[in-house]
Amino acid sequence: MPNGRNAVVLVSGGLDSTTVLAIAREQGYRLNALSFRYGQRHAVELEAARRVAAAMAVDRHVIADIDLRAFGGSALTDAIDVPKHASAADLGAGIPVTYVPARNTVFLSFALAWAETLNASDIFIGVNALDYSGYPDCRPEYIAAFETMANLATKAGVEGTSRFKIHAPLMTLDKAGIIRRGLELGVDYGLTHSCYDPAPDGTACGSCDSCLLRLKGFSEAGLADPVAYGRR
Repeated sequence: MPNGRNAVVLVSGGLDSTTVLAIAREQGYRLNALSFRYGQRHAVELEAARRVAAAMAVDRHVIADIDLRAFGGSALTDAIDVPKHASAADLGAGIPVTYVPARNTVFLSFALAWAETLNASDIFIGVNALDYSGYPDCRPEYIAAFETMANLATKAGVEGTSRFKIHAPLMTLDKAGIIRRGLELGVDYGLTHSCYDPAPDGTACGSCDSCLLRLKGFSEAGLADPVAYGRR
C-alpha cells in the first residue's frame, strides 16, 4: 500500500541499488531516484540506472553532475588500471584501488539536500557490510554517523519538522541474499550493470572485484546471472 511519503533512493544501475529501489517501492514510498555522472570511466551504469528507474516507474529520476576526476585517486575516476582476478577468492582484505574517496558521503549529501527540498525524511542506499569489497563507507557505523549528521546539519532537523532516516536494508545480507530478496520483489537483474571495466559495447569483464562478487552471489543463490560477460 502506498504510504504517500517521498523517499530519495540512490540508484547506480547496479544490483544492490536496484534491489533497494524495489524494497522502497514495496514499502509504499513515492520514489525519487538519484544517480550521478561523477566522472566515472564509463556511462554504461547510467544507462542501466535509466532502465531500472523506468522499469520501477519512479516519480522522478535525477542524474546529477559532479566531476570527481578533479581529485582522482581511484581506478574508477583516474588513469589507474582496474584490478582483475581469477576468482572471488583472490580478492584482498584491504581497501581496493576502486574505492572512490568519500563517494558515499558526497552522494548521501546530495540525497540529503534533495530530500529536504521534497520534505522527505527517508533516504535509501544499497550498502552492505558482508560482500562490500573493503569500502569504509559501506559499514553500519558510517551510516549511523551520517544519519546523526543529517539531523544536525539541516533546517528540517534543527527545527524538528523532520527526522531523517538513512535506510540501508541490505546491510546484513550477502550478495546471494540480496539477489533472492530482489527476485522476491520481481527485480529483473538483466536490466542492471555492475562491472567496473566493461567493453566498449557494455559487456561486463567478469574479472573485476564487482563482477566477481556479483557472479559469486548468483552462484551461491543457485542461479545464472542474466547479464552477458566477455573475457574471463
